[in-house]
Amino acid sequence: MLDQTGRRPQASVSDVLRGMVRIPGGIFRMGSDNHYPEESPVHRVTVAGFWIDATPVTNRAFRKFVQATGYITCAEIRPDPSDYPGALPHMLKAASLVFTPPKHQVDLRDWSQWWRFKFGANWRRPYGPRSSISGLDDHPVVHVAYRDAEAYAAWAGKELPTEAEWEFAARGGLDGAEFAWGDEFTPRGRHMANTWQGQFPRQNSAEDGFERTSPVTAFPPNGYGVHDMIGNVWEWTADWYSPQHQADALKSCCIPENPRGGGETASYDPCQPQINIPRKVVKGGSHLCAPNYCRRYRPAARHAQPIDTSMSHVHVSES
Repeated sequence: MLDQTGRRPQASVSDVLRGMVRIPGGIFRMGSDNHYPEESPVHRVTVAGFWIDATPVTNRAFRKFVQATGYITCAEIRPDPSDYPGALPHMLKAASLVFTPPKHQVDLRDWSQWWRFKFGANWRRPYGPRSSISGLDDHPVVHVAYRDAEAYAAWAGKELPTEAEWEFAARGGLDGAEFAWGDEFTPRGRHMANTWQGQFPRQNSAEDGFERTSPVTAFPPNGYGVHDMIGNVWEWTADWYSPQHQADALKSCCIPENPRGGGETASYDPCQPQINIPRKVVKGGSHLCAPNYCRRYRPAARHAQPIDTSMSHVHVSES
């Protein structure tokens, strides 16, 4: 039984906190000045203590939510033509973006060379109509748009983390470290996250053991006991996207506390002014991140994701 907000009224605090990790909070240096411009400038931020899921939301958990509520995800609904002026009518069908590796060398500036808009692709059928999640119960649920992530979180009695909370949790207590486990990507040759090995997007040697998604506990947790904050799948946060961080405070007394991202209007994609779809921040990178294309398998990394768009490497995160 659910109440009008989608929450379970009988859920106790202990039920909600089961499977979560307490993050102590504190001051940390958010962002990076060494990689992509949207990660800069490095600036000090204070976050209060909070709880976060120890692992990404699995297919098993999301299935329970759908069975309990009858929820239908964005990828399973025909798009509204008014939201996509100029779109071809035959393309306005329930679908989602699926990574499809090309068979030949392609221009890395053209993402359409490896992303395909597949009708019938959704969280149940992650690679298209003939695929399934059979045997993937412990893998992270994918093809989750922002509305879907919010709905699941509300049902679970939780909420999506802010970008600052997510990054603080991902760092695992290592302020300023390059990765969630330190400054070396593969310490002593050990893979610490599910990322791409080889020449993206057509050659994946899968040296880490996985060509696509991996079980949520396949790799070690960080210093806070949280799994998969780096690699595997991108994770939604609650903040609207802005092209850069704010400058660092000049005085310690002025360090932002529990900051939020920019405004909704400023999150629109300037390269597509005809489409007024706001964008949220996603964090953590995915199994498609590779040194020759996308070095976003780091806590500081961030990316803009339209709230209506689901993909085969975008997921839920909760605090």
